[in-house]
Amino acid sequence: MLTGSVLAQSQEDNAIEEVVATGTRLQGTATAVIEERKNQAFVADILGAEQISRTGDSDAASALRRVTGLTLVDGKFIYVRGLGERYSSARLNGASIPSPDLTRNVIPLDIFPSSVIESLSVQKAYSPNMPAAFGGGNVDIRTKSIPSEFVAGIQLGVEADSNSSDGFTYNRNDSGTPTALRDAIVHYRGDFSLRNIIQRDGLYNNENGTAAQQAIAINDGLLQSLPRDMALKDESLDPNYSAQAYIGNSFEEEWLGGTIGFLASLAYDNKWNYKDRRNAVVSASLPENCSESMQTADDVTNSCFDSMVDSQVTSENERLNGLFTLGYRWKTHSLSYTKILIEDNEDESEIAIAQNPSQNQTIAADGIADYSQSFTYEERSLDVDQFRGQHTFLDWWGVGVDWHYTQSEAETDIPLQATFNFSNKYDGNGKYLNTEVNGGNGQVEYDYVAMDDHMKNWGGNLTLPFTLGRFEVELKGGWDFVDRARYYTTSSFFVNNSGSSIGITDKESDLLNLPSYLSDAFIADQNLFVAFNEPDAPEADDYLAAQKIDAGYGAFDVIFDNTWRFSGGLRYEEFKQVALETSSLIFNAEDQDVFFNEDNIKARTINTDDFFPSLSLTYIGGDSYQVRMGYGETVVRPDLREVVPVGYFDPLTDIRTTGNTQLVSSNLKNYDLRYELYGEMGNNLALSLFYKDITNPIETVLRVGDSTYTASFTNGSQAELYGIEAEWLYDLGWAADGFFTSGNITLSDSEVDIEASDAGSLTNTTKRMNGHSKYVANFQLGYDSANGEHSASLVYNVFGERILASGIDGRQDAYEQPFHSLDMVYSYYMDFNSTIKLRVRNLLGEDQEVTQDGVTVRSRSVGTTFQLSYKYDF
Repeated sequence: MLTGSVLAQSQEDNAIEEVVATGTRLQGTATAVIEERKNQAFVADILGAEQISRTGDSDAASALRRVTGLTLVDGKFIYVRGLGERYSSARLNGASIPSPDLTRNVIPLDIFPSSVIESLSVQKAYSPNMPAAFGGGNVDIRTKSIPSEFVAGIQLGVEADSNSSDGFTYNRNDSGTPTALRDAIVHYRGDFSLRNIIQRDGLYNNENGTAAQQAIAINDGLLQSLPRDMALKDESLDPNYSAQAYIGNSFEEEWLGGTIGFLASLAYDNKWNYKDRRNAVVSASLPENCSESMQTADDVTNSCFDSMVDSQVTSENERLNGLFTLGYRWKTHSLSYTKILIEDNEDESEIAIAQNPSQNQTIAADGIADYSQSFTYEERSLDVDQFRGQHTFLDWWGVGVDWHYTQSEAETDIPLQATFNFSNKYDGNGKYLNTEVNGGNGQVEYDYVAMDDHMKNWGGNLTLPFTLGRFEVELKGGWDFVDRARYYTTSSFFVNNSGSSIGITDKESDLLNLPSYLSDAFIADQNLFVAFNEPDAPEADDYLAAQKIDAGYGAFDVIFDNTWRFSGGLRYEEFKQVALETSSLIFNAEDQDVFFNEDNIKARTINTDDFFPSLSLTYIGGDSYQVRMGYGETVVRPDLREVVPVGYFDPLTDIRTTGNTQLVSSNLKNYDLRYELYGEMGNNLALSLFYKDITNPIETVLRVGDSTYTASFTNGSQAELYGIEAEWLYDLGWAADGFFTSGNITLSDSEVDIEASDAGSLTNTTKRMNGHSKYVANFQLGYDSANGEHSASLVYNVFGERILASGIDGRQDAYEQPFHSLDMVYSYYMDFNSTIKLRVRNLLGEDQEVTQDGVTVRSRSVGTTFQLSYKYDF
């Protein structure tokens, strides 16, 4: 009998060992993630560090597209359940932080490298402890905490791109706005005309020449202070590479008997990318059937386009990030300080040929094509200091207190943005003849942009748990305060050729050297002038904005007989905001101080307060399943830049966009129903239904002028969004040892109504919401070897077509087409310390496309990338 028991025990041990051996690495970490999701009172999805590692995603944005119902736009912004980025929000360890993006309040999530992320939580149902600015969902980026023991490691990686073996480089001049020009704006009140220079400097005819000659010399000096030697080189691009290192440890201290720990990490990566790009405006009188020649503008008479720009774009992205966490734990109390610093720089050059078929400005017609070279260098940084505390007072009824104070600053600086415009001429056979600089304004344009966004956020929560018979009760209350200030400024300068056209070169081989034509001698010989370029009223180019949110909430969480769970509460928010456009030319006549009109301040001020309720009901079917129902009322407010008449180019659409001072907030009613099934080995299935009723939805309104689009914003009257989601993780060991599958799919639809008086020239005043996809799908086939030395994943992602820009003047809406992304990740665990990882992205070689009226109006080549990395853990 004893022998049988020992044998049975031995068999049980072997069975347990077999489960551990065949269970996948992903399933091993999925247990904690699933437990957290099960314990959430409101619908949420959790993505753990191991899941991110399995898919090989390098940043938060690319990782989040694996979450149910989430799509990634422009590699930066997350669309939740098909709603645009304005309907999602992001926090860092529960704290609000500013965005370094010039065009949006929403944080571009690509700036957070996966190396600092412990987990990502996406809450899709509103709860009162969340900010009321909640649409599709809220993303909480949780950074890595102090380790319980010594950890250290390094990782090195190299990457090749099939699309980026060759590209264009140049010598960058990123010293920013020249001091001479900055001083001249004040001295000459922004007017660099010869007449004003003569008047302001009191010039007169003397031995130094006539007053006009002296003024010309002064203007020439200002022009010569601009960067002018940026010749392009066609050459092989360097391979992409990355490096990171981390170290951490914990120590017992003897004074109080607590634990002190730290974690420090540093990472750097550099990536080159080359792509071919096309942007076009569909002709208002579009032919019924556009032939291939008509889509390339070779057939001018029957062209499909009013304008078309073909570009060759080369970019270099350089990112440096560091994280430092220092923490202290003593009994049921913990304190921590976290410092995060992210530097993200992008350098881009573009060679573009613009053709205007509607005006016969094409090579095939009169032999003229607009040719330009542009250079943009952008620096983005995010600096975060965060203090957090968690305390449980066991002697005081188990009261729990957690708090945080977060101070952060986002900065964006564009110290170089220059565009050189030319005209290329060709003969009747399309053979290149020569290049000229036309007479007129803006033959060269320089722009210098800077934005500073400061935010302070502090808050906390007070929790009281207790048991009352068969009821387990937790009462919760909290506070949340946000103070934010943003200053955005830009200076623009035109180099004007006031005379006739000037021939630059007749050699096609010299086209890459064209930006160097503005030599000192050329400026002295030609009739060229620099002018300070201010936008025409009422549009401005600078703005100031401040925002203050004071919030408090009360909530309850009641579990009855471990079967029914009732959760909910009420949040109160007082929201104050002022956003004012400014001008570099607004001076007080006496002391040249900038001033603001009081009536303008009042008109630009928002001061509102409201209550936001939420309620969740959960039926707990033991450990195997749960059924949740949720309701919440929330708000989506316009971005800071959307409520000031400041013009900018939207990077998603390449369309000049201007804010609308009449925008109001959108109010949402959110309904959720979710069924969750849990099995062994981490297997799980979740099915969800959702519905959103939106009042005053914010939509983009387009217009056409001079064969180009412009855009602004307006409030629709009503919108609705509804759909179904499914997600799963399932072990396939019964079919093949070590294999598993996971994935998710979302099917949804939306509709927005815009009043005719607000719709401008929109073709469809009732349509799908901008950015909404009818379907989103993610599938993963994973493998982990029994000996633990190998793991692999094949990951597929696709989204349905979505409206990138609404159609106008009879044109239909422009749809971004589905992008089928297939990635492969393989990891070889050489030993306990070393890991080699191979990742291949975009195996299908897909390109991005936008179509309108069945014609491709925008395209970008993407390419396939191959990445190899080596990691060593000490």
